[in-house]
Amino acid sequence: MPHLLNAPVQIPVPGGKVIDEFVGGVATQSSHISVAKMIAPAGWEEPFQTPEFEEVTVVLRGTVLVECEGETFTVNAGQSIVTSKGERVRYSVGSEGAEYVAICTPAFSPELVNREE
Repeated sequence: MPHLLNAPVQIPVPGGKVIDEFVGGVATQSSHISVAKMIAPAGWEEPFQTPEFEEVTVVLRGTVLVECEGETFTVNAGQSIVTSKGERVRYSVGSEGAEYVAICTPAFSPELVNREE
């Protein structure tokens, strides 16, 4: 049976980034998949991580930079990128900021992201 979901849950994060989770551990208590829309300000970046989930990133506006294994991928609006579970990866955005959707399987969780601090 379909489940109509109302408004996403906004998850506060540092650095001026806004996360609206539609499906996932916070919004629906799902551990199977997470779907979230991100809006990141110009120059936003996060530390390297080695997540225990696959992530599909779909860029709606701006540019997302994805560093992995010594290479930087530039993902522009209308493009997407898939990162695999266990890959050391780092996300940042270009000078105009970015709006993008992240889909993770299994669902994103702080325990599975393995950020380097």
